[in-house]
Amino acid sequence: QVQLVQSGGGLVQAGGSLRLSCVVSGDTFSNYRMAWFRQPPGQLREFAAQISWTGFITDYADSVKGRFTIARDNAKATVYLLMNSLKPEDTAVYYCAAQRGGSDDYDYWGQGTQVTVSS
Repeated sequence: QVQLVQSGGGLVQAGGSLRLSCVVSGDTFSNYRMAWFRQPPGQLREFAAQISWTGFITDYADSVKGRFTIARDNAKATVYLLMNSLKPEDTAVYYCAAQRGGSDDYDYWGQGTQVTVSS
């Protein structure tokens, strides 16, 4: 059974930084494209960033581009989201997600981590 366990997050002032981590177990990590999504208060969940199986290809939502960095360590079965220059509008519950090769959608999700940015 594939499990994604998140850590990190919390409360930070605007302009600050945070790092989220997501450890994957139960299958070969390098088989999965990984992503981070977020759900702001009262809004639908939205895409933030994704990274290819090898880590060579990344993609970001326009709202986070240039401020957030997604990275993965296949040896540690971990994906990270490094968030810099945080803004109050980044406040959301953040979720990591795993998509197995050949799947049409993200198959597994983390438990969610609250990130709150104060102004």
